[in-house]
Amino acid sequence: MAETKAPPQASTPASPQVPDVKLPDPVEMSRAMTRIAEQSQRLVSEFLARQASDGAGPKSPDPMGVGHAFLEMTTRMMADPAKLMQAQMSLWQDYLTLWQRTTQRFFGQETQPVIAPAKDDRRFKDAAWDENTLFDFIKQSYLLSARWMQSTVNQVEGLDDHTAKKVDFYTRQFVDAMAPSNFVMTNPEVLRATIESGGENLVKGLEHLLTDLERGKGELRISMTDYDAFQLGKNIAVTPGKVVFQTSLMQVIQYTPTTPDVNKRPLMIVPPWINKFYILDLREKNSFIKWAVDQGHTVFVLSWVNPDETLAAKGFEDYMVEGPLAALDAIQKATGERDVNAIGYCLGGTLLASTLAYMAVKKDDRIKSATFFTTMLDFAEAGELSIFIDEEQLTFIEGQMAEQGYLDGAKMATTFNMLRANDLIWSFVVNNYLLGKDPFPFDLLYWNSDSTRMPAAMHSFYLRNMYQKNLLAQPGSVTLKGVPIDLGKIKVPSLFLSAREDHIAPWKSTYSGAQLFSGPVKFVLGASGHIAGVVNPPAANKYCYWTSDKLAKTSDEWLEKATQTPGSWWPEWNKWVGQFADGKVPARQPGDGALPALEDAPGSYVKVKNG
Repeated sequence: MAETKAPPQASTPASPQVPDVKLPDPVEMSRAMTRIAEQSQRLVSEFLARQASDGAGPKSPDPMGVGHAFLEMTTRMMADPAKLMQAQMSLWQDYLTLWQRTTQRFFGQETQPVIAPAKDDRRFKDAAWDENTLFDFIKQSYLLSARWMQSTVNQVEGLDDHTAKKVDFYTRQFVDAMAPSNFVMTNPEVLRATIESGGENLVKGLEHLLTDLERGKGELRISMTDYDAFQLGKNIAVTPGKVVFQTSLMQVIQYTPTTPDVNKRPLMIVPPWINKFYILDLREKNSFIKWAVDQGHTVFVLSWVNPDETLAAKGFEDYMVEGPLAALDAIQKATGERDVNAIGYCLGGTLLASTLAYMAVKKDDRIKSATFFTTMLDFAEAGELSIFIDEEQLTFIEGQMAEQGYLDGAKMATTFNMLRANDLIWSFVVNNYLLGKDPFPFDLLYWNSDSTRMPAAMHSFYLRNMYQKNLLAQPGSVTLKGVPIDLGKIKVPSLFLSAREDHIAPWKSTYSGAQLFSGPVKFVLGASGHIAGVVNPPAANKYCYWTSDKLAKTSDEWLEKATQTPGSWWPEWNKWVGQFADGKVPARQPGDGALPALEDAPGSYVKVKNG
């Protein structure tokens, strides 16, 4: 039996700690509210004017087909009321247990939580979520409801795979949106800030909200970083080099060498044209481009244009002809070298593989090795992005592109952000609008917000032929410049780098794509996700990667036999690509060859912002 001690008779019970309450300055508050009112009135007027001048026809009330998916899910669910009742009873049992343990905590007893957030769930990092009994109850109530809701919809039988994935995805979006951390009265950190500042945080947050609405011209564009803190060529994308060639779709940048000798065979990097190339050149300490130059590569990078309506008719094959094929000719003029080693990142890798298949038919062997960063070639299991690819949604997207000639980059950005809504949407809602804080300057989030548009013809071709129909994985089903292409004809030595936590290009799908080639393939699996798994410099000493001597029949078999190595995969890649360096030559300076320098890196194409 535990020893019980009587309280000291002479002492007075300590008063609970109450945060200092700051009374708002009525003059400053009045000025702020007047400024907000004027800004709000102007925004509303401009929004209504734009709506009135929009001559487009009636819009679909449910262009994403979400309502239809949930209606079908509800119909299936109600067909088995016993199962639904069982799920409901399970939820009530969990709630009853939570009530009992919360009551015990109120009386000072130690209890174990009924449910706890995931270790990487940063929504509940404030100590009050655990230490305060009321907020702990709110947190656990939410987590129980969220778990029940998602498990219930996941257990509905009879749904086709696409509808089931759509229901699960949008249920998670709803669950994330309803988190208590997203509301003033149920977020202890926000409540504390409101009391301590006299509500100034909410006034500042409202100003941030209006600024974001103004930036989005009536649509909410949540600020993720301090956009004034970065300037291309000044403190981001600063690796020295020159633009030496350009087409209507891209500029070719040649980087200044940092070693006296370089590999004889140049390196051509084909980045995606969703977002911009400088994800590989954010800062000196995490720039893959700078690191590759320091390893003795003569690096050429394609910097894609941010297209407008004048490029609406540019198709996927135009990106091939005016992209890597044109760059190969330019590199030969700049260096005198016919052959190159090539890298393709994400969609740039899809284009590189398509180009290699086209070149195989044309007996063009100028690319001697190919590296693919997080690249999808077999789209049978395309992950959560496949949720947005069905006939109803593609028709809606094509209708939008037909009006403008392109897909607005902000719509693409929103889609990707929804895949990680808590990190890329709701955390900023709390920080910017509820806490009233200014976004932190962060180069990666600056790049993430620097979205690009998609030409109508190219994007429709890509979504329908790759994502919807998975034709690229089927020999002869995709035709480029009159040539039916077959990835099985690619014999170029290849290295596939994928990321284990990639939500955009799931690694098991990229593994399937790697098996389509007939040449030697090395597969490397990095830790982390689509960006951090690639941008992982050796000096950071972060994460790890897996390798194996040969491909197995399945991705699970490959991983089971793979060897794990700590740190960055960059040196592993450099060792592999070194086999195809073709010796050393004196370093080449941009502009010294047959192509004169047009302008300094990072060039003008990358600086074009969305309107």
